[in-house]
Amino acid sequence: MNTLKNNKKVLYYILLLICAFLFGKCIGIVQHNFSPKNGDTSTKPVSTTAASEENWGLSFQEEGKPPVANASYDELLPYDAYYMEQTDTKNLYLTFDVGYENGNTEKILDALKKHHASATFFVTGHFISENQDLIRRMVKEGHIIGNHTYSHPNMSKISSKEAFQNELKQVEDIYREIIGTDMPKYYRPPQGKYSTSNLAMAKELGYQTIFWSLAYVDWNDNHQPSKEEAFAKLLPRTFPGVVVLLHSTSATNASILDELLTKWEEMGYSFKAMDSLVK
Repeated sequence: MNTLKNNKKVLYYILLLICAFLFGKCIGIVQHNFSPKNGDTSTKPVSTTAASEENWGLSFQEEGKPPVANASYDELLPYDAYYMEQTDTKNLYLTFDVGYENGNTEKILDALKKHHASATFFVTGHFISENQDLIRRMVKEGHIIGNHTYSHPNMSKISSKEAFQNELKQVEDIYREIIGTDMPKYYRPPQGKYSTSNLAMAKELGYQTIFWSLAYVDWNDNHQPSKEEAFAKLLPRTFPGVVVLLHSTSATNASILDELLTKWEEMGYSFKAMDSLVK
């Protein structure tokens, strides 16, 4: 009887050891898959492939260096899509997303003119319809008007090429009415939501898709960052070939842009037109 009890105890302890070993292995796998790597402190792991459906995202890991993005430069290239330039030259590409007008665009254009800086303005149907004089001024002063879609939908949910094209064509038609020429073929997905099929459709329609490699939280009209917060986010993350995304609705951007452009110039950067990026 005692021998049977002793055998049961031995078996019990063996089972405990096996369970502890398996539990430790599971914890190790979880830590390996979800722990931040290479200085990435984001809660969402950053993919390095052009996913079938994705939100554009960046992970900044080293000051003055390109961020890690959802897809690499080489993976985007077959779709004629870009988020940066591969260069050691201090080129900087200014882009603005423009959904509506609240009085700040004129100030932004004034600062750009002062610094002889060209920019690309990605406009929605609402803005281009309601602000034709601003569109004319942008073109006259050497800026590029890009396509941000007519109604600013989640384009990754659009699977029909006809529906996809319609979102872009409506903006093209209004541009042609205002300027008298065809619209430049630069496209930015609203909210950075995209899919590989979208990228392929944009390419088929002759568009270059332009993401970004530097941005900050400037779009909330009711909670604008201070000048110090803006500089702290933008300046250390600037690198050669960067594509900067700003919003023209931002009161902070309107008030700091002159000084921001000056600081970038002091860092040795030159402002380049989008045509140089996709050459």
